[in-house]
Amino acid sequence: MTEREFALAVVQRLQAAGFQALWAGGCVRDELLGLTPKDYDVATSARPEEVRRLFRRTVEVGISFGVVEVLGPPSSSGFLKVQVATFRSDGAYSDARHPDAVVFSSAREDALRRDFTINGMFFDPRTSQVLDFVGGQEDLRAGVLRAIGDPAARFTEDKLRLLRAVRFATRFDLTIEPATRAALQTLAGSILAPPPVSAERIANELRPLLVHPRRARGVNLLYEVGLVKPLVPELLEMKGLPQGPPAAPTGDLWDHVLRVLELLGPEPSFPLALGALLHDVGKRRTVGRTPDRYTFYSHE
Repeated sequence: MTEREFALAVVQRLQAAGFQALWAGGCVRDELLGLTPKDYDVATSARPEEVRRLFRRTVEVGISFGVVEVLGPPSSSGFLKVQVATFRSDGAYSDARHPDAVVFSSAREDALRRDFTINGMFFDPRTSQVLDFVGGQEDLRAGVLRAIGDPAARFTEDKLRLLRAVRFATRFDLTIEPATRAALQTLAGSILAPPPVSAERIANELRPLLVHPRRARGVNLLYEVGLVKPLVPELLEMKGLPQGPPAAPTGDLWDHVLRVLELLGPEPSFPLALGALLHDVGKRRTVGRTPDRYTFYSHE
């Protein structure tokens, strides 16, 4: 049994018991794009205790938020598993990551609490019907990344969404919608302000960004929206620093680093990509000049 087949079986059992059950979030986006989802999430009208009664093997991974993990048959990587979450509305986010409280609700309300329209759709794998309350299909076709509802509110609820916006725009080659981009630029400097996003969560977003084939675009987008300054301020020192001979400039050091990132190939390792990004950060402090060239002795 594949993970997709198991996710279908979970939906079928929930629906057979009289509950609404749908695939939700990123797996729907990927299915619509013809990609293989890395995992499947199910959203349902069933309460956590009802999910546990229906399935023999479950793990309470986020019971206070209505999330139960359903375990399936063994697979090459352990056991097949699907997270099943009750439709919910979220309360305030005092820690800039988790809601202080949730209220179990409807599919529509559940969609409205999510981050971006492309991640806010549901899909019934039994009927192949898409349930879209937020315009995600239209934005996906148009190549647009748009926050659901008030962009500033979505980013403030979980500040990691600031980075996720850049990663999604890079991965799926999307244009960030103007109001979403404006909020992103306004709030970018707050990503490490109390309560800060943890280094681990930031790294989990930067790793796939740096190894993606469009990594140069992603890094430049980090700069354009203001995320480079709080996260890797050393990179700003490369802006405006000439790279070529004074008589024949070939762009600044930032352009050079973006070009190096482009030349790494389609699937570089993370250490290689990180090294390419940072390999010239010492040049600003060691720059010198002779009549025919700039020098950067001992910039390593």
